[in-house]
Amino acid sequence: MALSIIKIFPRHGRQYIRDLRKAVIPEGFRGRPVIGKDITPAEEKLALTVCPIAAIQTGPFRLDLGKCEFCMECSFATEGKIRFTNDHRLSTNNRESLIIKVGEDNPIRVDQFMVRKEISSYFRYALKLRQVSAGGDNSTEMELNASGNVNFDMGRYGIEFVASPRHSDGLVITGPISSNMAEALQICYDATPSPKIVVLAGSAAISGGIYENSPVVDRKFLETIKPDLYIPGNPPHPLTFINGILDLTGKK
Repeated sequence: MALSIIKIFPRHGRQYIRDLRKAVIPEGFRGRPVIGKDITPAEEKLALTVCPIAAIQTGPFRLDLGKCEFCMECSFATEGKIRFTNDHRLSTNNRESLIIKVGEDNPIRVDQFMVRKEISSYFRYALKLRQVSAGGDNSTEMELNASGNVNFDMGRYGIEFVASPRHSDGLVITGPISSNMAEALQICYDATPSPKIVVLAGSAAISGGIYENSPVVDRKFLETIKPDLYIPGNPPHPLTFINGILDLTGKK
């Protein structure tokens, strides 16, 4: 029995990703979208029609990655004029960087000039985060949990989730912020010692997602708090989350 188990190991190969900075996700992954220059007005109108959450916008034609659910309906409707690459590096601290325009094929990155100085000073070598599910559907929460498993092991960089906001350096918010979680989120934020960071993970957290116009969503918290990092996706991949945090804190 023991010999059979040992024989399995070589067939499985290495179970962890050695370098998360250089990791490449296979083709087929729904990552950073690109809108081709050859998209026609008729195709733009069709993409606008099929998008279930108004992530496609006009004047000029563009795709808001902060709203996108990555359903690919726009890609199917335009026969690939809107295509989703396998680029998983989607995290940014500039909300405008999530607006994908026609003909642009630029990487999405954290703008180092916008990063608060205390973030790199305090959190470059260790970062403890409290995750708050503010009405989330548990998909993003599951990917955040996976960020700490043996495959990704973000703990090797000193990044870990903790149970209490009093022991954390910031919050990772998932979900659209439902009205019954709005006060709890504020209490959690107030309990987190300063300096602290705020990360929005997933389209629901960034824009409200499919719940944006729901009467049971209360996003007043974000009217007074400016997020330090936006991590799009539904849900975001662990590599998207980890690389975004590393870029924000300036960890090599």
